[in-house]
Amino acid sequence: MWINFNNNPVARRVADCAIRAVSLALDMSWEDAYALLAAAGYAMGDLPNSNEVITAVLRQNGFYRKAVDCQNCYTVADFCKDHPYGVFVLFTSGHVVTCIDGDNYDVWDSSGEDVLFYCYREDDL
Repeated sequence: MWINFNNNPVARRVADCAIRAVSLALDMSWEDAYALLAAAGYAMGDLPNSNEVITAVLRQNGFYRKAVDCQNCYTVADFCKDHPYGVFVLFTSGHVVTCIDGDNYDVWDSSGEDVLFYCYREDDL
C-alpha cells in the first residue's frame, strides 16, 4: 500500500527522493541523510543522488544490493506485496523509494514503477 511520506523540511516534492528514501531506511532526519549523501558523493566524485552513492551509503549502514530478475515486469507494488516485513530501498528508472513492512513510502504513488534493483538488510530478506 502507498503511504504518502514527505519529510523534506520545506515540503518539496521533486529531486530529493534519494534523501527521503535514505532518511527513512536509516531512521534519520532528512537533513542528516542529505549531509551523509553529500559527503559520500563528494568523496566519490559523484552526485549525492547517483545510484552508486546511494548504494555505497546504504552498504556502509548494513545493506546489501540485489538485482531484480525481471526488470520490466516487477513493480514497486509487486515488491511490497512480496515483502511484508523488513526495510528495503527500491531503485526504479530515475527514482528511489523505501518499502517498509510491505508499504511504499513516497510523495507520489510510485506503485506502478518497475524495480531495477534494491537494497536490503540481511535480516529482512
